[in-house]
Amino acid sequence: MGYVFLGVAILGEFCATNFLKMSDGFHNFGFTVASMLGYLVTFYFLSISLKTIEMDVAYAIWAAVGIVLIAAFSVIYWKEPLNLPSVVGIALITIGVIILQLFGNGKH
Repeated sequence: MGYVFLGVAILGEFCATNFLKMSDGFHNFGFTVASMLGYLVTFYFLSISLKTIEMDVAYAIWAAVGIVLIAAFSVIYWKEPLNLPSVVGIALITIGVIILQLFGNGKH
């Protein structure tokens, strides 16, 4: 169940980050409030996921999946450029998450 809560936290972060962009530097009150609520949901579900998932693994998955989703959405929806160093960095983060998932809990 911890991974379900982590998935909700990731989706919350994805939405909250996009609302943050739409808030236009906190000038659009509705999107500002939506972003804050989204981050509240995000951290609540992240905290629940930590009951059953190791913190290093949960945080790495949360951050990496969030980065990948937001980067992809930024290119598609916001028409923001993505250069080779950014792709390499995202790939390295993803590899790091895989390593943590396989070996990071100290049981191996």
